[in-house]
Amino acid sequence: MNEEYPDQGIEGQSQDLDAERVRETATPPGAELRPAAEPALGPPATGDDRVDAAVAGLSRLAGAPAEEHVAVLEEVHGRLRDILGEVNEGAP
Repeated sequence: MNEEYPDQGIEGQSQDLDAERVRETATPPGAELRPAAEPALGPPATGDDRVDAAVAGLSRLAGAPAEEHVAVLEEVHGRLRDILGEVNEGAP
């Protein structure tokens, strides 16, 4: 290993990636520790209860096997398409 190429000559040595990740996320001295942000519980509200209810159907994807995803997506898409059709019918 030399100063110009610091990684040269370390091919046979193993890396501790977990230790590197911890080092990267460690709080610097004097920094304030803040709690982690709460995870989002779902998509933000749209202001239209019908749309919000339709989009809420996407929450079923998380627990469903991949084979069922298409059916869930098609159902949600169909509901959104119906809502849009109703909105367009009421437009001048």
